[in-house]
Amino acid sequence: MGRRVLIVRVGAMGDVLHALPGVAALRAAEPECGIDWVVEPRWAPLLVNAEQKGPVVDRVLLAETRLWRSAPLSGATLRSIAGLRRAIRAERYDAVVDMQGTLRSAVIGRLAKVENFAGYADPREAAAARMYRRPLKRRGTHVVEQGVALLGEAYGLTLEPAAVMLPEEGWAEAWAEELVGTQRVCVLAASAGWGAKQWPAEGFGQLARELREEGFTVMVNATRREDPVARQVAEASGGAAEVVVCSVAGLMALLRRTAVLVGGDSGPTHLAAALGVPLVGLYGPTDPARNGPWGPGPKRVLRDAASVTSYKRRAEVDPGLARMEVAEVLGAVREVLG
Repeated sequence: MGRRVLIVRVGAMGDVLHALPGVAALRAAEPECGIDWVVEPRWAPLLVNAEQKGPVVDRVLLAETRLWRSAPLSGATLRSIAGLRRAIRAERYDAVVDMQGTLRSAVIGRLAKVENFAGYADPREAAAARMYRRPLKRRGTHVVEQGVALLGEAYGLTLEPAAVMLPEEGWAEAWAEELVGTQRVCVLAASAGWGAKQWPAEGFGQLARELREEGFTVMVNATRREDPVARQVAEASGGAAEVVVCSVAGLMALLRRTAVLVGGDSGPTHLAAALGVPLVGLYGPTDPARNGPWGPGPKRVLRDAASVTSYKRRAEVDPGLARMEVAEVLGAVREVLG
């Protein structure tokens, strides 16, 4: 076993996926290195399967941040934090890299008590920078490029973003195979982290009707049956789209059998990009140059000139997204499918 590194990137889906090309590059550069990753339980399937085996990461350590937030002083929370601390302290890491940049992630990284604890000098939460032993300058435009540069400098290597492989679950692959069969599927990823990033449900509904006319089976991704955004899209489609509830493993399996995805700046869109699925990204307040889909497949990113870059979590739809026409999105779908 070579050198050992601990990655701290607890979530969310898109952020974990954007950190992976750098970690995959490290794995390729030093195949014998040991790579562990601190992540929220719900995102662990992006890194390892149920048998704790993955193509990039040796082991995941779980940060149960939902529990910590909901019951910060409970016995369950204290036991969870103590367990994570023991798991980290049990290893002798040569480097710890905080790829998240929050105070919580920095505190988790400090648990390892290593000198080579690196993070961005300008992290998302300024207080985190005071926790790092090695605050490093942010380099690159896209967050993938920034993560690769951070990890490479922390580990003393020159890295370039590498292709990402994701785990597979047998039950999920069987479920998706039965669901899709020979159908030509378009997945609509209508939800996003906040309302400003969501194209209106009426637009998705009309798009679903158009795609149905062109022979697609249209599925709206949802994490739960009562997902209000997915339900609104299905209702707006007049029956042309169906809601499909997916776990992370299930969504990966479904996307592997999907002809094209249409979505905003959201986890499923970034997952489709990582898997090489043709996609159309609908962007508003976030900058595609920094947060655009990253992966090998054909893709088209649409952004109206009325959109202004802002990472404020506003509930109201971005004016540029609100102006985006269904015909433009449909044309982009046809383009990425050749």
